[in-house]
Amino acid sequence: MREIVTEITRRNQHWTRIWTSTSARRMRRVAVTLFPATSAWLLALVLAAPASADDAARLHPWAENPRYWQYKNQPVLLLGGSKDDNLFQIPDLQQHLDEIQAAGGNYIRNTMSDRPDKDFEVYPFHRLPDGKYDLERWNDEYWKRFEALLRGTAERDIIVQIEIWDRFDHARDNWEPHPYNPKNNVNYTYAQAGFDEHYPDHPGRNKQPFFFTTPPQRNNTVVLKYQQRFVDQMLAHTLKYNHVLYCMDNETSGEEAWGAYWAGYIRERAAEQGKKVCVTEMWDAWDLKSAEHRRTLDHPERYDFADVSQNNQKKGQEHWDNFQWVHQRIAAQPRPLNTVKTYGADGGRYGDNRDGVERWWRHIIGGAASARFHRPDSGLGLSEPAVASLHAARKLESLIKLWGVEPAQELLRDRKPNQAYLAARSGQAYALYFTDGGSVGLDLTSAPGSFEVRWIDIGTGNWGRQETLTGGAVVTVTAPARGHWVAAIKKQ
Repeated sequence: MREIVTEITRRNQHWTRIWTSTSARRMRRVAVTLFPATSAWLLALVLAAPASADDAARLHPWAENPRYWQYKNQPVLLLGGSKDDNLFQIPDLQQHLDEIQAAGGNYIRNTMSDRPDKDFEVYPFHRLPDGKYDLERWNDEYWKRFEALLRGTAERDIIVQIEIWDRFDHARDNWEPHPYNPKNNVNYTYAQAGFDEHYPDHPGRNKQPFFFTTPPQRNNTVVLKYQQRFVDQMLAHTLKYNHVLYCMDNETSGEEAWGAYWAGYIRERAAEQGKKVCVTEMWDAWDLKSAEHRRTLDHPERYDFADVSQNNQKKGQEHWDNFQWVHQRIAAQPRPLNTVKTYGADGGRYGDNRDGVERWWRHIIGGAASARFHRPDSGLGLSEPAVASLHAARKLESLIKLWGVEPAQELLRDRKPNQAYLAARSGQAYALYFTDGGSVGLDLTSAPGSFEVRWIDIGTGNWGRQETLTGGAVVTVTAPARGHWVAAIKKQ
């Protein structure tokens, strides 16, 4: 693999000239011509390379280990938590970005959602004096807020993962006042759009024609042109920046063709400007082994990374095992696995604080490229436990780079279910996470010598005690106390 990556790097200047003069669709044909024996994962890696020399600082999978991201020419672990999802709409945006940065966060989720959940959200379209909307005209306030988010995050080196469409915006009570509802705009009628006035069912039942407009589906040109216009306006803002990822939907269970169309559309629009962007889809299925998730996992030519946030509906050992199944499934075609929504908070519907912290840390130790605490009360947001975990993770990163180790449960002995999780570079470095204290055996039989152990208290984010281990055998590692702990074990 190293030799292949070196060859890609050697040809990068030639590849750059091809990219800047070729459309995205033609580029895929050129890639196959240049690398006739290329496997699917290698083709994805090539397509993920920066589009030009000036674009080298853009966020893209790291060439040396494409399971992680590279930004400004350096590998980066994306961690975060925030108090809302459509973050650009909140009134105290800049203050909250400062809080995220101070906690060690460099990653946010931003849905383009406009539903009026908290009374400060606005729609993207111009409202006429009679109360109806004109989909041909913009509400400048919406896009001003969006630009402020992009500018503020760029200044702080905070990566933005955008979700373009949210099915909950167009169902139940949220559909009634929405500008896309024909009764609320001056651009089309129910008959022209093929819409009903009401959609009372859960959006997971996929009865909303809004998500069937693309040419491979129903080819609803009346509505599609306004959807395209919206995406074009979004890209007019985002393509100026290097720190943006694109997810087509929020936990969709819709048709595969919908997300595939928009992924291709965004690629094409970016390529027209000489830009390379990274796109994915987020599926609703809680089981990562489902056919839905394979639409992303098995298509590196279409999706540059996978968001597996719905794994955070699972708990304990199953949560780890399912993520590791995905980790192994893409081993021949490695890409970043992002988790932009970590569920679990006291008082929420998806587990308690312990579940939230465990899920976040299992993904980090397990090889995820990103981990973010979901907004309250479905997640810990940027609460005290979330901030403590962020501080603890950055302390661990200062000693052991997570992109330099691999999941290594096979090195643990006398482990109870869901007790401890390990990532390692055998003989050199071991990151060992305890969910609630205790002891495990660590197999250092093939690693003689002394190892320094530095404990980090995840509950507080503070450093714990230091100690030394002697390798060459299976050694017992005991956490300082009950609770969440992580140990950085390094060869002296």
